[in-house]
Amino acid sequence: MHSAQLTLTNLTTWQVGGIEEPTNGQADLSWTNVAMAMTFIVFNVGVSTVCRLGVGVSLMVAALRCVGQLAVVATLLQKVFETRNPWLVALISFILNFLGTFETVINKSQRRFKHMFPAVLFAMLGSTIPISILGTKFAMSVDPFWTPIQYIPIVGMLCGATITGVVVSVSYLLKELRENRDKVEIFLAFGATRMEACRPIIIEALRLALTPSINSMSVLGIIAIPGMMTGAILGGSSVQQAAKLQMIIMFMITASTTLASFFITFAVILVVVDAEHRIRSDRIYDGKHGIYTLQEWSFTKIWENLRCMFQGRKNEANRRELEQGSLLG
Repeated sequence: MHSAQLTLTNLTTWQVGGIEEPTNGQADLSWTNVAMAMTFIVFNVGVSTVCRLGVGVSLMVAALRCVGQLAVVATLLQKVFETRNPWLVALISFILNFLGTFETVINKSQRRFKHMFPAVLFAMLGSTIPISILGTKFAMSVDPFWTPIQYIPIVGMLCGATITGVVVSVSYLLKELRENRDKVEIFLAFGATRMEACRPIIIEALRLALTPSINSMSVLGIIAIPGMMTGAILGGSSVQQAAKLQMIIMFMITASTTLASFFITFAVILVVVDAEHRIRSDRIYDGKHGIYTLQEWSFTKIWENLRCMFQGRKNEANRRELEQGSLLG
């Protein structure tokens, strides 16, 4: 029990209630280091522009979101870790799930269904919260289980992994109910209930949702060294403790993904196929959410204006060089 708690504490370079300097020789990273790493993204944007891939704006938006979100989260979490308030931990956990739901519904889903936001939020909360409580209390031997420095990162990882399973299962179900509805309607016409008629696509949706977790567990340690294990090692934990911690996290992620996929799969069927056993195509919405479209349009306009401004300055410089050359000639 003590070794598990010690390992989790070593994942960070500071303790609750005060700041500690790293003792394992790890470099103190600054914003200059982040800016240097940002050149990799700039290179990718350049490749996209030269090859006309059309993903330059998306890369820059994702990179800027990454920097902004992590900076805000780091500031907030430092305050939360110092307070050790269980109600504040509960609030942060809810916010993480709420933002995960927003990302799923607004940014990730090509198709949506009626009442999707509350359904996804329930699936996220109903999977990440119980799994994180049981996992931290029993598998990781954390007492109390809500200790911020351990519990909040676990909830965050579960939310991030659960989004994938939810998006995959919802996308497949809505695609089948929209494009291949005749297969389901044949079963309904012969007297099958909505669950009986949709059983084949439910099974396939759950299988697809769990495939990423299965593949990840299959290659861990042999082909890929996972990020959690790498972070634990860099934080000063022993390799053995880091490996055990990664095993626990991976099993929790798989359980959370499975539970959320079950919840959202049955929610889709109950909404899209009504109590009269009719497929309600009017409850399926195609295309991205309006908020996503507005967000993408805004960043595209900003990117185009910046590029035009840069191009205008370049053309002006070239014109001046030509004028100077003609005067000298």
